[in-house]
Amino acid sequence: MRRIILHSDMNACYASIELLYHPELRGKPMAVGGDPELRHGIVLAKSQEAKKAGVKTGMALWQARKCCPNIIFVPPHYDRYMRFSSLAHRIYSDYTDLQEPFGLDECWLDTTASCSICGDGMRIAREISDRIRRELGLTVSIGVSWNKIFAKFGSDYRKPDAITEITKDNYREIVWPQPVEDLLYVGHATARKLRRVGITTVGELAQTDPAYLERMLGKAGLILYVFASGQDMTPVSREHTSAPVKSIGNGITAPRDLTTDEDVKIVIYMLAESVGARLRENHLKGYVIGIAVRDADLAGFTRQRRLGTPTNITGEIASQATDLFRKAYAWRKPVRSMTVRVASVVPDQAPYQTELFMDEQQREKKHRVDLAVDDIRRRFGNDAIRRGMMLCDRALSAPDIRNDNVIHPVSYMERGDRTGADFLRNGVTAHDVQ
Repeated sequence: MRRIILHSDMNACYASIELLYHPELRGKPMAVGGDPELRHGIVLAKSQEAKKAGVKTGMALWQARKCCPNIIFVPPHYDRYMRFSSLAHRIYSDYTDLQEPFGLDECWLDTTASCSICGDGMRIAREISDRIRRELGLTVSIGVSWNKIFAKFGSDYRKPDAITEITKDNYREIVWPQPVEDLLYVGHATARKLRRVGITTVGELAQTDPAYLERMLGKAGLILYVFASGQDMTPVSREHTSAPVKSIGNGITAPRDLTTDEDVKIVIYMLAESVGARLRENHLKGYVIGIAVRDADLAGFTRQRRLGTPTNITGEIASQATDLFRKAYAWRKPVRSMTVRVASVVPDQAPYQTELFMDEQQREKKHRVDLAVDDIRRRFGNDAIRRGMMLCDRALSAPDIRNDNVIHPVSYMERGDRTGADFLRNGVTAHDVQ
């Protein structure tokens, strides 16, 4: 049976939801982002008026205001977005239980088994589009195809409020002439590598020898070949299932530029407290501590270190992150933003090899203190208990990093951890392109 896969993408989701709560902003350039006074964040979504003025998703707020001086910023309200996402999934569930979210506003749907009852993929897509407009007051763009990659391509192909069907008869006319960077997971760096060897369109990528792509890009080359040639048969996950957590991190654009080690230490501890609390909440520990730093000129770097013993203790995370920063940064420019991340996570009950000179009893005491702090904050709020260093600079320590965390999509690659080699072993060869 031919698969019928839909990809539904709520148009300018965050901005559209905010306009439901602020109808007075309709027709005006508006963007959802952080706090411009505190220099927080980036543009998460924008109205059509802001888009026409040149504002793009991912821009820093100051860049957006430079493009559009009269733009209105609205802070994000993730509780609202999660509620509308849940309502959209209720609509989807009337057609299939094979739903795979890709962030709050996007979702793949496998409607193959529903077609005998609900009609073909296009009819289901039209019903979903009509219901979301009527019941939620939002619009969606939907792609219909036989695989997830081309379904997403279809939802991106025409926006807003459009439905595009990509079939085995028309994909060469619709998909293949498009720029290679329009394909999922072809970023700027990969696109530059491909363009250097004359691969500029999706069709040219699909007609390239996969062995050559593997030599150039590694396993990613095989994956992109499979995507471009329409051979991806990755299943859509059943609703209420998700990929395992592989890392937990938090980042922030500081309210002001950081100019000293003490400034950085305050921010690192704020981030480490959020990361540690989330690890403990999910009963996880991690072996790898990493940081990402961006200076005032937006130039950045990352560093990471693998530990011998996994941790979710706030003090240990902060100490390692601080040491990484001090050894890597020469203070040629002030620091604008920082991220702290813990990766290679394992369950907190997983066995591990202790270190000879590490005091496990002292570590257990620190862990219990962290759990007590977590409980106090959960019951009485984040400000109920704070580290003394945070009082040294109240403006710098003002952001609520934990609750202001941005929600990101789950990586497509984490679904089943499929590799290009897996696809090729399942029978895809260069001869299958045509």
